[in-house]
Amino acid sequence: MEFLELLSPAFFLLAAAGAIIGIVFGAIPGMTATMAVAVCLPLTYTLGLQEGLALLLGLYVGGISGGLVPAVLLNIPGTPSSITTTFDGYPMAQRGEAERALKTCIVASLFGGTFSALILFFFAPVLADFAIKFSYVEKFLMIFFAMSVIASLSKNILMGVFSGLLGVLLSLIGTYDVSNGGNGEYRLMAPFMEPYLAYGFSLLPVLIGLFGVATIIEEAEKGVKEPSLENKVSLTKGKPFSFGIFKGQISNLLRSSFIGTFIGMLPGIGGSAASILAYTQQKNFSKTPEKMGTGEPEGLVASESANNGLTGGALIPLLSLGIPGDSTTAVLIGAFTLQGLQVGPLFIGENINTWYSMITALMFANIVMFVVMFYAIRHIAKVVLIPKFILYPIIVMMCTVGAYAINYGIMFDVWTLFIFGVAGWAFTKIGIEIAPLVIGFILGSSAEVYFVKSLESYGEYSVLFTKSPIAVVLWGLIALSIFVSVMIHKKSKQQAKQGAVK
Repeated sequence: MEFLELLSPAFFLLAAAGAIIGIVFGAIPGMTATMAVAVCLPLTYTLGLQEGLALLLGLYVGGISGGLVPAVLLNIPGTPSSITTTFDGYPMAQRGEAERALKTCIVASLFGGTFSALILFFFAPVLADFAIKFSYVEKFLMIFFAMSVIASLSKNILMGVFSGLLGVLLSLIGTYDVSNGGNGEYRLMAPFMEPYLAYGFSLLPVLIGLFGVATIIEEAEKGVKEPSLENKVSLTKGKPFSFGIFKGQISNLLRSSFIGTFIGMLPGIGGSAASILAYTQQKNFSKTPEKMGTGEPEGLVASESANNGLTGGALIPLLSLGIPGDSTTAVLIGAFTLQGLQVGPLFIGENINTWYSMITALMFANIVMFVVMFYAIRHIAKVVLIPKFILYPIIVMMCTVGAYAINYGIMFDVWTLFIFGVAGWAFTKIGIEIAPLVIGFILGSSAEVYFVKSLESYGEYSVLFTKSPIAVVLWGLIALSIFVSVMIHKKSKQQAKQGAVK
């Protein structure tokens, strides 16, 4: 093929280097794939188009995948999309099955990333046409569907719903600008906070504060002492990793990868919704749903295959419509601009060689990610053997630097990090559940935008139910998700009562 003549050894070296650097960024709490791409974007100005895109796509793949490392080992999602990886990954690590959990995640990541790249290559035009037909109504219902997972992820349904609504409330702090081009009034804050919260709390400092700093405060409360040998997490203790772990998980892999790819196609929804939705659907289909969240590999498979499926999916609206699917692909537009290209409906037809080289880079980056992480994970996992009184100050420093740098040096993001760290520690004391709160915070503002736009466009509430057959199907899925969640909780209570009687 003609495009193969354009690919040089430098192309593959840059794709590999991007994947490795991206893994490092993703594995450091506070750093993200978006940050990795943004930092390296100026480098592409001196590179050719193919080489520059190879580097950036490698960073994208590596950054998304690297987030699983701190999620499993430290209970800190390295990227927002690896939130659900903490639910089962960290309990497995505490049991001494860190290597097993990590390798399960890595294989699932490879599958999800490869699946989405193939979907991107073979079905980009069809899927783009389907996604563009989604009105504000369908987008709102998709978000609502993702938020319905709050019930099934909660230990207590009422407290879980309260926690989720609290997260939605926090997400609405800032400027009400849905209808008036950003000139709306401030809401839910004191006047002296207006300069800092015009756009609300930044997502990354909130996530790291709730999952990272709160955990460190809780450990400090217990007293951080040098661990004795028997208290250290063993990399060989427990069940070893085997590819047999994926026996019976094919439907989980395919379903979760498809969910990640499909959610990636819908601009603005993001990887967090993809992994949450995939995790919940697996819980609904699981034979032992009550065990998910306690260290079950099927939860890791769902989470990681979905958030890596996002990579190819998010490129579909970018290349077909000129609309970024997430924050990272928004940064990628800068790479095309530097090269004098415009993404949109005519991009693939007019730049067929670039299109093929992007698919090649995406597939190659996934392979490099798998090889590097799978065979070096034992060394990466040794971070858990570092005494906590040494590890935690380093983590706090990295979290602080990441929070400070995410918006190019806004000190309020550092205060946000510590405010939510203390709040997360306090929430656990009074029974507020962190996972539902985070879900509400992530999805709340998007749900508001799509809901208001739906009413503005059609003028009546009934449109949410009658807009299209897709809307009806989504309402059915929402009802089914809530029903299954209630039944799971009832079953769990019955089992708890039977156990108490015994």
